Amino acid sequence: MRMRTIPKPNKKFIRHIIRHYLRYDKENPFIFISALLAFLGIAAGVMVLMIAMGIMNGTQKEFAKRLFVMNYPLTILPLGDDAVNDDLVASLSEKFPQLQFSPYYTTQVITKNEGAVQGSLLYGVDANKEAKINHIFAEAKGSEESKFKVVMGEGLSLEMNADIGQKVTLYFSEQQAVGFGTMPLQKRFVVDGVFKSGLKAYDKAIMYTTIEAFEKLLKREHGNYDGLHVYTKNPLEEIEAIRAVLPEMVLIEGWWQQNGSFFAAMEMEKKALFLVLLLIILVASLNIISSLLMTVMSRRQEIALMRTLGATKTEIKSIFFRLGLIIGAAGIVAGTLMGGLGIWVLKTFDIITMPEDVYGTSKLPVELTMSDFSFILIGTSVIILLSALYPAKKASQTDPLTVLRNE
Repeated sequence: MRMRTIPKPNKKFIRHIIRHYLRYDKENPFIFISALLAFLGIAAGVMVLMIAMGIMNGTQKEFAKRLFVMNYPLTILPLGDDAVNDDLVASLSEKFPQLQFSPYYTTQVITKNEGAVQGSLLYGVDANKEAKINHIFAEAKGSEESKFKVVMGEGLSLEMNADIGQKVTLYFSEQQAVGFGTMPLQKRFVVDGVFKSGLKAYDKAIMYTTIEAFEKLLKREHGNYDGLHVYTKNPLEEIEAIRAVLPEMVLIEGWWQQNGSFFAAMEMEKKALFLVLLLIILVASLNIISSLLMTVMSRRQEIALMRTLGATKTEIKSIFFRLGLIIGAAGIVAGTLMGGLGIWVLKTFDIITMPEDVYGTSKLPVELTMSDFSFILIGTSVIILLSALYPAKKASQTDPLTVLRNE
């Protein structure tokens, strides 16, 4: 028996009919208007998604950059006494010469000046080592020779009304003997510099002084530290290598672990926003379905005539499926162009300003990553493909005998 060969779809015929159906029809203007609304809806959806994802991603990166400066890429912490010492610093420096290390002491203090009182976190650091890993500190530190000097944030400086060269009083939790009793240890420190990190909470709460001040006032043992700040350009890659050589009573944390809940919340908010805005495209896709169905209903006689003249179901299905894809693809292209233009405008001109003390920057941060853009294109394309399937299938099921008999 000879097998029946299925004829290949006539591509020239399909393209001709598609061009015919894309033209404005005076007898059925609502079909063209519906298709136009579908095109505009998809374009608007893609544009809004691009701008919204760009803003969310830009804001997340801006916060990460600010927190990266003040939290340090990696931090090594002791679980017992004398666990982080000069021997450990020397060993790590030898094994990881590409990294920068800054040992520190830390304690909580009360800062007082001219009646103003504020709780703060005081770090004792080696100014030269700290300056190599913290450019905010490097820009702020002065040339004061005294061991009892502090570098404080701009917010704390304003609140204490203490400018560079003036003195503030620090109260420690340790007690000192006074007569027959005791009182909190206090010491006057000269303000050596004022830094501005961009985050008000850090600028009001953090101060730096010298390692010698901790050893002198708080009787800290020289060479045994409260922690070790580590600078690396690739903390995610270096953390495991460092952890492998650390002693048992020492742990290491990355800046993303110290602020994990904050960035997890931002990531979840970003995903929720993506899904919500994707509904705009889903609604626009309904216009594609309605437009194609209206085209099928109004062109039933033409479809029946094409079928009687030899057009196959596959060709009819291909015509309406491609018609839906053309409307959707044109919307994606237009939306991408409008979204790119919108992002460029927001990045170039200060159309939207934000309170710097809340967000760390006065300019709206916008940065659309390729991964986010890819998800937008994939999500939109899937919706358009699904929207074009049903009308195309409905058109291919048109019975020419029934249509010609009734009409």
